[in-house]
Amino acid sequence: MKKDEKPAGRRAVLRLAAALGATATVGALTSDRLGTPEDLPATAAGDTPAAGPQAAGYRQNPAAYRLRPMTAGAPPAFRRSVPPVRSRPFLRMPGATDRSMMLTFDDGPDPRYTPEILATLRRYGCRAMFFVCGEMAADNRDLLREMAEDGHVVGNHSWSHPLVTRLRPSRIRAELGSTSDVVEQVLGAAPLWYRAPYGAWNKLSFEIAAELGMEPLAWTVDTLDWKEPGTDAIVRRALDGAAPGVVVLHHDAGGNRSQTVAALRRYLPELLDAGYDITVPRR
Repeated sequence: MKKDEKPAGRRAVLRLAAALGATATVGALTSDRLGTPEDLPATAAGDTPAAGPQAAGYRQNPAAYRLRPMTAGAPPAFRRSVPPVRSRPFLRMPGATDRSMMLTFDDGPDPRYTPEILATLRRYGCRAMFFVCGEMAADNRDLLREMAEDGHVVGNHSWSHPLVTRLRPSRIRAELGSTSDVVEQVLGAAPLWYRAPYGAWNKLSFEIAAELGMEPLAWTVDTLDWKEPGTDAIVRRALDGAAPGVVVLHHDAGGNRSQTVAALRRYLPELLDAGYDITVPRR
């Protein structure tokens, strides 16, 4: 036997030791890359670990990982809760206090009248609701921004002010959905309230509005300003109808609304002097 030759038995032992060493090395590398149950941070039962691909200290069990979707470790995406489908609209202000009431304006925004209404509300520190038509909102986005900056609530009044009860479901969805899209593009959030043109509601409009995340709001007091009855008549109807929780209907577009502008300037300080809180819904 030559000096550099090793016995067969010794060679077998060396090969076995090398194989065992390689297996241990691969196992260590694999364990470090994929992790084991012991690598999970200590959390209470049911807790969700930190989100993101680089979440510190979090490694999933490889077997469990293959059975779970890629987004399983991420927080649930924000989804606006869908309100119940109503069978009738709200006629009064939800959650009203003893001396609170609400002013609403439909059909705008109109660059001829809406800015003056906003200026009056700003002067007295009051907030209101503006149910906008999509075609008007798309052309006057700066007024939408001004409404939101002043703390007013922007609602959905359809795109083109049709009689909803005569529309197919697809058309109702287009009228409401397009308007909500414009408001969301400009303000970053879609409307939470919907008012049917002419106050004409039906089952489909309630269902579709709810799918879009909106509650239906009508009114308690109609000032009939759309008839252009004169400033005195509008003032009288607003003051006579004032009561806790009422919703007053006005229009800031759709015709000559100079009487509405003048009436608001006259009766708003009287309501405030009488102790009314002019506000908006909390939702």
